[in-house]
Amino acid sequence: MSLVALAVTPGVPHFELAAACDVFGVDRSDLVDPWYEFTVCGPRTLPVGGRFRLEADAELDQLVHADTVIVPACADPDEEPPAELVDAVRAAHAAGARVASLCTGAFVLAAAGLLDGRRATTHWLHATALADRYPRVRVDPDVLYVDHGSVLTSAGKAAAMDLCLHLVRLDHGSAVANQVARLLVVPPHRAGGQAQFVNTPLPERRDHPLGALLAWAMERLDQPLTVEDLARRANMSSRHLARVFVDSTGTTPLRWLLTQRVHRAQELLETTDGTIGTIAATTGMGTATTLRRHFHRTVGVPPDAYRRTFRSTRPEANGVVEPGG
Repeated sequence: MSLVALAVTPGVPHFELAAACDVFGVDRSDLVDPWYEFTVCGPRTLPVGGRFRLEADAELDQLVHADTVIVPACADPDEEPPAELVDAVRAAHAAGARVASLCTGAFVLAAAGLLDGRRATTHWLHATALADRYPRVRVDPDVLYVDHGSVLTSAGKAAAMDLCLHLVRLDHGSAVANQVARLLVVPPHRAGGQAQFVNTPLPERRDHPLGALLAWAMERLDQPLTVEDLARRANMSSRHLARVFVDSTGTTPLRWLLTQRVHRAQELLETTDGTIGTIAATTGMGTATTLRRHFHRTVGVPPDAYRRTFRSTRPEANGVVEPGG
């Protein structure tokens, strides 16, 4: 069982606390067993969110025993983070913990030296302050989160939930992460990118200019869609669609399509017994060779290894998870 520890100090905002507690702190062993063991580390009783009080399970020095440490937003990002928190987070990472910051929690990771030389993000409102105060950090205010493996940072507010679900997806696979997202009534996939898993948002509002188009494309991932196909469906020129796509999702139409195909392949690998060739055809990749190449480049492991990892924890899964649900 993996231990997730939430590092809390007085005055932290409650939104990011709630996101981490809802994702990791609720027993979801009906989805995958064992689920996470969850603990809150900090002063025994402390005010949070301006009007609430929280009872911690252990002191901050116990972070060193965690497999994953979640650092929520700072009480006041204009002030230096508490030294005891910075020291505890640094020690936990040195002991092998995966450390993830939510929103302005990135200031804690930066103070601990964990972001030196690395690309990181935080709430856009505080991105300039983070870059000014910690010049060795390469701050990117335009993404939802950045994953360096053992160190992860998220942008503000709702992006905290995206990062938490991303961690679940890494640990337990897309099918489980999607089920958690459904329970929380949040989008299951706000993802894209490759090496660092830099993520870009998908429009969710029905009145969004690309909302209907993306839903249409998701239902046709088995087909060889082109930018021209998307442009005709959207009643736009290909050039105009490309501009709208980048403005709305942060990525190009073809990159978005490839990302969705890889996500669908992940779900099918987890939940069906289909061959790599069958899954390649179902996801519009064409051949097993093409699927293996794109899957390995995007996910970091070959599809066969991915299936062995996540099917071993879900031997009963035989159905197909519907896209986006």
